[in-house]
Amino acid sequence: MIKNIVFDLGGIIFKIDKNQAIKRFNEVGFAGAASYLDAFTQVGIFGELESGKITAEQFRCRLSELAGTELTLEDCAYGWQGYMAGLPQRNLDKLIELRQRGFRLSLLSNTNPFMMQWARSSAFDGRGHGLDHYLDALYLSYEMGVMKPEKRIFEMMLQGEKARPQETVFIDDSEHNTAVAAAMGIHVLQPDNGADWHGMLEDLITRCNNGAE
Repeated sequence: MIKNIVFDLGGIIFKIDKNQAIKRFNEVGFAGAASYLDAFTQVGIFGELESGKITAEQFRCRLSELAGTELTLEDCAYGWQGYMAGLPQRNLDKLIELRQRGFRLSLLSNTNPFMMQWARSSAFDGRGHGLDHYLDALYLSYEMGVMKPEKRIFEMMLQGEKARPQETVFIDDSEHNTAVAAAMGIHVLQPDNGADWHGMLEDLITRCNNGAE
């Protein structure tokens, strides 16, 4: 019986556009973003930020050094938030519906303070609600000190949710992330970035609850 549904943020709840983020970093004065940014897991100081090894201010200082110009926290936020390329209302409506049906919903995301500055604000949905309004718990890589696809982050999420793998669905657009979750006995879905995953999820819930999986 499925009781818990765990979502990735970028690619699942909202559509991502790495090139738009790169363009924004170029606009504020850092031309090397393409070497650090990825659709799933960041590297260098970008990865250090998302794994909690450095703070937002430390990131700003080190990015300024790489850029050769003084960047502000606002510049950094502008660059990072370029990843967001569309937040379909249908996804927010689906989250509300799933909670009304009794599922516990949580987020498991490789992310950073600059993205969460927007996602947890009233600007998130354009209706005065942040991401927390739609979910029961948020498991964020920079707060947990570990990133997907490391097994430990999934173990920490399950422990935090007091959830059994066989009662849990994990939805993520990265094959590396879903492979680790599946190996732990978690049911997984891997839709493409920005795809409509609602039908896939309902089919999986039906199969699991009918004993087919």
